[in-house]
Amino acid sequence: MTDLVFDTADRLFRDAVGKDLLDAAEAGTFPEALWRAVEETGLLEAFADPETGLSDAAAVLRAAGRHAVPLPLAETLLARRMLQRAGLDAPDGPLALAPTDPRDRAAFVDGRAMGTFYGVGWASRAKALVLLVDGEVLVADPARARIEPGRSLAGEPRDTVTIDGPVLAHAPAPVDAAGLRLDGAWTRSLLMLGAMETILDIAVAYANDRVQFGRPIGKQQSIQHQLALMAEEVAASAVAARLATERLDGPEAFLAVAAAKVRCGEAAGKAAEYAHQVMGAIGFTHEHTLHHFTRRLWSWRDECGRESDWSIDLGRHVASVGAAGLWPWLTRA
Repeated sequence: MTDLVFDTADRLFRDAVGKDLLDAAEAGTFPEALWRAVEETGLLEAFADPETGLSDAAAVLRAAGRHAVPLPLAETLLARRMLQRAGLDAPDGPLALAPTDPRDRAAFVDGRAMGTFYGVGWASRAKALVLLVDGEVLVADPARARIEPGRSLAGEPRDTVTIDGPVLAHAPAPVDAAGLRLDGAWTRSLLMLGAMETILDIAVAYANDRVQFGRPIGKQQSIQHQLALMAEEVAASAVAARLATERLDGPEAFLAVAAAKVRCGEAAGKAAEYAHQVMGAIGFTHEHTLHHFTRRLWSWRDECGRESDWSIDLGRHVASVGAAGLWPWLTRA
């Protein structure tokens, strides 16, 4: 069933998402038709099945990364998952989710949400804001908040949201801020994996097609070496992302997700470097599609904790369990 979900999402995005749509989205045009197609295909219901929900959602996210889909899929899927676990109905349309930034400060008092959230993905396009504040899940109307538009390196909305008013609904939160950050890091790992798979395909195709001095550059040992290193990074990231998916809802989630975010983040930097080296000057032009993927890789790499942040967290945990507890912790996970 998960393979079917991936094939459905991959086919939809392959047919609908091209460079023209990506350029238009970066210029500020929200792809409404694509969003409606996602809703009609049922991809937003990925978490509905408690047994296959994680793997189904992972398939959607990986496919979205493969095609640089300019939609708030990660945000909406996580928001719907949190609302489902809290016993609240999910509003229709794109959803924004916060907090996502260490600077965020907010409070929930007497039915009113007050605070400021930074770098909120797609808040300016969301039909509802889903906020985690003081142990409560809040559903707020974006029209009652002040939203200052911002952009990520990939040109996607990352907005500042200031809110001070009543909410539409609320319930005790099923996760805390650390859990939300963990979920967010998991989504970014899968998005990066998908994007890396595509830039590897792009680089291989270019190396086979680009003829220099009478033969394809892919015949050169130096180019083959770079492509092999890219494939190695993609393969390692796939293993890490799969393990994080399998263990996201278990006691081993922290180790698995932290390792995946670190591994996929490091791989993203290397894969983007190798792809641009293989393709040379054309890979840096706006006319070529490569930058839509590599800029997303650099953006997702920094979101929901950078490699250095997660590495520090892992180091602190290792120190806390001590020498005697390290091996049992690792083997249990």
